[in-house]
Amino acid sequence: PVMEGKAVLFKQFGGVDAVPICLDTQDTEAIIAAVTALAPSFGGINLEDISAPRCFEIERRLEETLPIPVFHDDQHGTAIVVLAALRNAAALLNRKLNDLRVVVSGAGAAGVAVTKMLIAGGVNAHEIVVCDSRGIIHHGRPDLTPVKAELAGLTNGDGRTGGITEALRDADVLIGVSGGQVPEEAVAGMAPGGIVFALANPTPEVHPEVAARHAAVVATGRSDYPNQINNVLAFPGVFRGALDVGATRITEGMKVAAADAIAAVVADSLRPDAIVPSPLDPRVAPAVAAAVAEAARREGVIRAS
Repeated sequence: PVMEGKAVLFKQFGGVDAVPICLDTQDTEAIIAAVTALAPSFGGINLEDISAPRCFEIERRLEETLPIPVFHDDQHGTAIVVLAALRNAAALLNRKLNDLRVVVSGAGAAGVAVTKMLIAGGVNAHEIVVCDSRGIIHHGRPDLTPVKAELAGLTNGDGRTGGITEALRDADVLIGVSGGQVPEEAVAGMAPGGIVFALANPTPEVHPEVAARHAAVVATGRSDYPNQINNVLAFPGVFRGALDVGATRITEGMKVAAADAIAAVVADSLRPDAIVPSPLDPRVAPAVAAAVAEAARREGVIRAS
């Protein structure tokens, strides 16, 4: 019961009353029509379990139409926590975000959002390489969707081609959001002292013990390993902050502020096995809410009182 579970987490961590509404359709227009019709009852909309590429169109259209925040957690919740974790991992290793070479394995909803969030957070876009199931995304591929063509224009400044092995050669960071497996020999080709976030659940792209042979910091999406990248660190506080100030939407600046707040909670006690707070840390949601609210005020996306 994913939707019911999310509603409980909203209430427990953010004090937000959430109502799970499940739609018996996968049609883009039907989803948009249903959410638009229901929206007057709610202060915000959290989209859940809508796959790419439909999720991009649905979120964009609803953001344009509705006067309340619309947030696709599978995209942006993941991206916020990834940015927080990478910020702290880089700090732990005395690295700067804009010096890192990053490979994102996966170009679905989470992969696209993670890539854009990393750029917004300070990673050099030209130093990011995104891979899908057919290899590196670059301008020379004739099979790119419009979303992937946009990624090709933003990233891969060196024009790399090939597969995940070529992408990871001398890379500093691997972020796996694909569910596909990354062979150990590809991870071994990364630069020394690297960072691996293998976030597929329950089977990470690289087993954490294998990743640890080649990387200085390892994170997963699982609760039985250190450094769990868990969306509950983001979405309750994001909505709490947005609702507190009557935000009309959730901007990139609000998402970056949320990531910075998550990172700051444990910034003074970083270890290779503790780069993000525990998902149960009660300090996180209030810190995220305050940061998101302040960013909304700063960006002027709040309703006039």
